[in-house]
Amino acid sequence: MSDINGDVISEVAAGTSLQPTPGMQWYVVHAYSGMEKAVERNIVERINRAGMQAKFGRFLVPTEEVVEIKNGQKKTTERRFFPGYVLVEMVMDDESWHLVKHTNKVTGFVGGAKNRPAPISEEDVQKIVNQMQVGTEKPRHKVEFETGEYVRVKDGPFTDFNGTVEEVNYDKNKVRVSVTIFGRATPVELEFSQIEKT
Repeated sequence: MSDINGDVISEVAAGTSLQPTPGMQWYVVHAYSGMEKAVERNIVERINRAGMQAKFGRFLVPTEEVVEIKNGQKKTTERRFFPGYVLVEMVMDDESWHLVKHTNKVTGFVGGAKNRPAPISEEDVQKIVNQMQVGTEKPRHKVEFETGEYVRVKDGPFTDFNGTVEEVNYDKNKVRVSVTIFGRATPVELEFSQIEKT
């Protein structure tokens, strides 16, 4: 999350609650998917050029940390959990609406009337911030397996066998799969990278 000058707001990192800015409300801006950070930068540039800093507060691109295994290496990456959306804290009037609406890569606002969007509640913003904090403290796995799920083995001695997930161990990045070999169900321990969802 950043403020109008691009500084990172320490409230999210510190784990404290997000306090509302007096006179401003949060609005959801719809952007091209994958361009959320660029939209944030574009809006900030336009605000600074127009000298409208007093009408805008903070920006939020909701992201979470995800862990994925590539080539045997554990890698933590950032993933947007609301792709295509940017939250903007602002005073809504014709001038500020026009500035945001006509920013490059913005398709419009979410909710409300066409030229008068509806704000989202502080509780909703707080839920998003809490979800971001949980994702930073305990990153989720990019691919999550569930007990009883049907999977296909794509690597190792059991390649092309299908089986059912019996147990998932996210700490070790391993899964126990019941594979049918010669008509008998046999439990096999495999790495996440060795299986795929069917």
